[in-house]
Amino acid sequence: MTIERIESTERMSRIVKHNGTVYLCGQTAGEAEWDISEQTQRCLDKIDNLLEKAGSSRNQLLSVTIYVRDMKDFAAMNAVWDAWVAECEKPARACVEARMARPQILVEFTVTAAYS
Repeated sequence: MTIERIESTERMSRIVKHNGTVYLCGQTAGEAEWDISEQTQRCLDKIDNLLEKAGSSRNQLLSVTIYVRDMKDFAAMNAVWDAWVAECEKPARACVEARMARPQILVEFTVTAAYS
């Protein structure tokens, strides 16, 4: 079974494809001036682009884990998320509060999807 790694660095790969499954590295968009809604939308845009590059799409999402810096932002993040998944099949999802690598990061997504 072949494992394909796309956009690899010395630390990680942005996309890993194996056996019909796509794994994306954590997606963040942490500019200090962006609120949770803007960061969420920018992360989801990045996810769309990476899924396309991997031969997949949001309709093939299997699982998404969302990390938020503060649960006070949960509703605002969900408003953007709900619009993004409105017209597609819904993945399994978890959302947890987490300490982020940098203080300006308010949200991070990890994604697993199928591809054909």
